Amino acid sequence: MARHSGGRGWYGKLIGAALGVTMLATGASVWTAQASGDSSPPAKKPSAVKPVAATIAHSSEAGERGINLTIDDGPDPKWTPEVLVVLREYDVKATFCMVGTQAEAHPDMVKKVVAAGHRLCDHSVSHNTGMDKDSKAYQSQQILDAERMITKASGGVRPMYYRAPGGAFTPHSRKLAAERGMRPLGWNVDTKDFERPGTDAIVATVERELPNGPTLLFHDAGGDRTQTVESLRTLIPRLKNQGYTFGFPVR
Repeated sequence: MARHSGGRGWYGKLIGAALGVTMLATGASVWTAQASGDSSPPAKKPSAVKPVAATIAHSSEAGERGINLTIDDGPDPKWTPEVLVVLREYDVKATFCMVGTQAEAHPDMVKKVVAAGHRLCDHSVSHNTGMDKDSKAYQSQQILDAERMITKASGGVRPMYYRAPGGAFTPHSRKLAAERGMRPLGWNVDTKDFERPGTDAIVATVERELPNGPTLLFHDAGGDRTQTVESLRTLIPRLKNQGYTFGFPVR
C-alpha cells in the first residue's frame, strides 16, 4: 500500500512486542499458480520453490488491455467478504496482499480468498512502511514470517508475490522474496481509497491515472472500506465495457 501513514503503520499498534526471526522449513507448502479452493494439508512431498525475477512487477498477464486489481492490508472479517462479493458478481480475479498478523487472526478469510481463485501476496508481518531503513535481518523476518503465516492460514497455498509496505523495497528484500518464489509487486495507480476521498473521487483517480499502467491499489482493511467496495462496483463493469480485461500481475 502507499505510504499513507508513515512510520510503523497502523498495524504496528496491534503488536505488543517484536516478532523473532523465524526460518521457514525447507519443505515449503506446495506451490500453486492458481488457488483451487482445496484447504486440505499440503502434499507430503511438495515441489521445490521456484525462484522468480527480482524486478518489481507492474504489468499484467492479461496483456495490453489487462488490469490487475490488488487489494491490500487484509484480510478483514467485514470488508474482505464484501470485496469478494463484488469480484464474484463480475467474475473478476484479484491479488490480495495480506499482512501476516491479519492472516493469522483470520485464517477463514484467507481460505475464502483462495477458494474463490484469487492469488495471495506477502505484505509483511507488521506493515512497517519504514522497513527499508531497518536491518537486513529485520527485513528477512518481516518477509519470511509473513510468508509462513499466510501459507499456514491458507491451508498450504503460498503467496505468489511480495509487496513492501508503502513500496519500501530494498535490493535485499526483493532478492529474498524472489528466491522464495514471490515476485516483488508494485502498483501504477494509487486510488487513495485509504483516505476515503469519496467513491466518485476514487473512480476519477483510476480513470485519470490508468494510462500510467495496469496495476491498481485498493484496500480491504484499515477502517471503513465502503467507498472501496462501491468504487469497485462502479469501475469493474465500466472498464469491461471499455474493452479491458482483468488478470494477475506478471511473475
